[in-house]
Amino acid sequence: MQPHCRLAGLSTLLLSFTLAGCGTLSNVAPEAEAPQKAQRVCGASQARDINQWLPSMVEQQSPAMVVGVIDANGQRHYWHFGVTDSEHQYPVDEHTLFAVGSLSKGMTAEATAVLVAQGRLHWSDTLETLLPPSVPLSDDAKKITLLQLVTHTSGLPRQNMDLPMLTAFIRYLGNGENFYAHLDSDDVVNDLADFSKPHNDEPRYSNLGYAVLDYVLRYQTGQRADQLVQSLIFEPLNLRNSSFTPQKLRSYPQRAIGHAGSQPKFVPRGQVVPDWQFHGNMLGAGGLYTDTADLLTFAAAHLDSTGDQTLDKAINDTMQIYYPRNNERRDKEAANIAWVTDTYGEQAITYQVGYIGGYSSYIGIDRVNHFAVVVLQNSFTWQNNLGHSVLRQMLEEKQQAATCRAPAAA
Repeated sequence: MQPHCRLAGLSTLLLSFTLAGCGTLSNVAPEAEAPQKAQRVCGASQARDINQWLPSMVEQQSPAMVVGVIDANGQRHYWHFGVTDSEHQYPVDEHTLFAVGSLSKGMTAEATAVLVAQGRLHWSDTLETLLPPSVPLSDDAKKITLLQLVTHTSGLPRQNMDLPMLTAFIRYLGNGENFYAHLDSDDVVNDLADFSKPHNDEPRYSNLGYAVLDYVLRYQTGQRADQLVQSLIFEPLNLRNSSFTPQKLRSYPQRAIGHAGSQPKFVPRGQVVPDWQFHGNMLGAGGLYTDTADLLTFAAAHLDSTGDQTLDKAINDTMQIYYPRNNERRDKEAANIAWVTDTYGEQAITYQVGYIGGYSSYIGIDRVNHFAVVVLQNSFTWQNNLGHSVLRQMLEEKQQAATCRAPAAA
């Protein structure tokens, strides 16, 4: 084989490599299906279409799926289909534990926002002051701010692109094993020495950036990201079945087991794949296990006041759009702090997605209409559009209900 052919093949592999991480700016942005126009007779009961959607989706995509919804009245509803795996066959429900991959970033970013609200850190702090003086930084790396790390606007790539990482990724395609060992180690900051910022300043999803954030948090506070999330987010919100060390949870033995789906490419769809375990700087980026009920409680804190002014300020900070700037409009993947916002007409959906090992996850919020949706699956599938579609349908139902309540025209 000629050298240029080898390079072409390597480039192809690298391209596929960039599409298989933990979590587009949302890793793969969900495309919402247009909701059907409500044609119900006023006063008739509303049979939620989700009852029809889930069984077929589970059969085609995942051994199990759990969906949780907060409606406009603040009421919670759950739907669950399938089992944890073919061996144990535990039925899933809202308390079944799932790995949620990059939803971890949302928790870590909000813990960081609490530290900012407390005055312990500042969004304008740069890596030059946030990292130890012994860490070598390029001129561009020195200027990266804390805000840029959490909004994926630092210019850092998804992960380091070197031969050891590529080798680990190729192994992953055949066995499903974790290929982020480098990002999980303290060696991750070495990648900053020769960083050169891209000319285009659009957001770039970066696991590397969040691994660096974990390192920063530990250096600045003496605590790892998971410990900060526990004390600043989980405890105030009473999230009891959420942990970055899930083996400590009583529900862990009955957790949903991850299965191959869209990834890994060379593992048969539906086969059990290994859980990804992190112990260092990737914990806060992708190590979280939680359930649907806890995620809805987390979502609810973004719809109403928690009663904690500092936490409320941090939450409001994370829900703001930071890119694009200067009143520009971006209908898809506008960058918040960890969150992303898509706009459909008058409806803004702020959301996160996660993909890791054999799992896919989604959390979406419509703050104006007071809706929230959580979708957890125990299969790695890029087809993660159910949450968006449900939020859009909920708005359609709300508008139909308002039409039914309106007085008839004279």
